[in-house]
Amino acid sequence: MIGLVAPGRSPLHRAAAGWKLAGLAVAVLVVALLPGWPWLLGAAGVTVLLFAVGGIPPRLAAAQVLPVLWLVLVAGVINWLIQGWEPALTMALRVLVCVALAALLTLTTQVSEILDAVQRGLRPFGSRVDADRVGLVLAMTIRAVPLMHEIVRAVLEARKARGAESSLRAVAVPVVVRALQTADAMGEALAARGVDD
Repeated sequence: MIGLVAPGRSPLHRAAAGWKLAGLAVAVLVVALLPGWPWLLGAAGVTVLLFAVGGIPPRLAAAQVLPVLWLVLVAGVINWLIQGWEPALTMALRVLVCVALAALLTLTTQVSEILDAVQRGLRPFGSRVDADRVGLVLAMTIRAVPLMHEIVRAVLEARKARGAESSLRAVAVPVVVRALQTADAMGEALAARGVDD
């Protein structure tokens, strides 16, 4: 879902990317420090309110959380078996609220604005931090997510066409090979442009 922006003119859409990044960092820190699930339920309510302020349709908002829901569910069950239901519920709510807040940032902010804000924020560090290189790394990381999604989707379709749907190796090996080939191609493209020479 990275790179998917919900068009709009809400206060969240108009806010500067730098302030939204700083707000997200503070919000995630606060959520990490909240003592228990009743507080996290309150944080979840505030998050829902922020989605409403941003004018994000409920279906689109739910689509941001669904990809991690299964992971949270599995981790929650394991946590429940080991520590009980309260720590499990606390962990699940903490992760879901943080993911939803990060999704709200990407839904209301262009990726280019986020990268520009990061680069501007790193300029005061001068020669100690290469702001352009950090921006390039972030851009490539963000680009890698949909690329990997596309590779996995293509491999799954190919496996289904071959009738090998139960084979884990039929997914793992092609995904690793294609990911390495893509990384090589990106490296060659960067080297051809004189990056990191």
